[in-house]
Amino acid sequence: MQRAERGHLSLVEDELAEECPIALEFNGISHVVMLATPADLEDFGVGFSLTEGIVQDAAQIYGVDIETAAQGITVKIDIATGCFEQLKQRRRNISGRTGCGLCGTESLKEVFRPLKPLTAASPLLKPQDIEVALNNIQSQQLVQQKTGATHAAAWFDLHGKLQLIREDVGRHNALDKLIGAGIRGQTQGWQQGMLLITSRASMEMVQKTVMAGFQYLVAISAPTRLAVELAQAQGLCLIGFARPGKWTVYSHAEKLDLTCLATDKLT
Repeated sequence: MQRAERGHLSLVEDELAEECPIALEFNGISHVVMLATPADLEDFGVGFSLTEGIVQDAAQIYGVDIETAAQGITVKIDIATGCFEQLKQRRRNISGRTGCGLCGTESLKEVFRPLKPLTAASPLLKPQDIEVALNNIQSQQLVQQKTGATHAAAWFDLHGKLQLIREDVGRHNALDKLIGAGIRGQTQGWQQGMLLITSRASMEMVQKTVMAGFQYLVAISAPTRLAVELAQAQGLCLIGFARPGKWTVYSHAEKLDLTCLATDKLT
């Protein structure tokens, strides 16, 4: 690779983020092709299955196999017969791209899936623990440090300690991988704490978070209006424009322990 800097041209080595077609296949039938980073694909298959409403519980996923070919990678997911019959009725044929969340959705009613509202949080999340997470996330993005081209989704506990992190060229993919990793690992305390994403908070990112059962979603960038409305309706505490020392609460601030902060310091 050639790099121009202050009028000088030099040859340098650079590391690029991996991106390839990933086909998700359910019970032998192709469902969707996504462009994604070819890592943690078992996590991706499980997380996608849950957050897309293909299964309602991880117990309905019987197995995940990975098959590599010259054209790309196929994630073969074996699911319960009842779930597969429902999937066939949806008649979806999606061609997914890196920044795409709803490509190929066949009808408007499929955009807004039935969600179970979240209950009251206990214990409440403290602002200082959000600060700890925000101060630590960048150092944990190993692929991003090498390539500058990936998003991350991370799970921090209620004390701001990192528990899991996944990276991908697509923000939706990173979140699905993280959710799948937590489910597959049957991690103690899973769903306690916050999800932190290094992207904007779209409606679908909020929807995936609620389907995974989390009370808190912290986004480095902005939320959309639809995302805020959905978070408010479902009981999710949504935080955006999150930077160390400053962040904005868009919904359900009552789920935060704000007793240690003065009102004039909140945004």
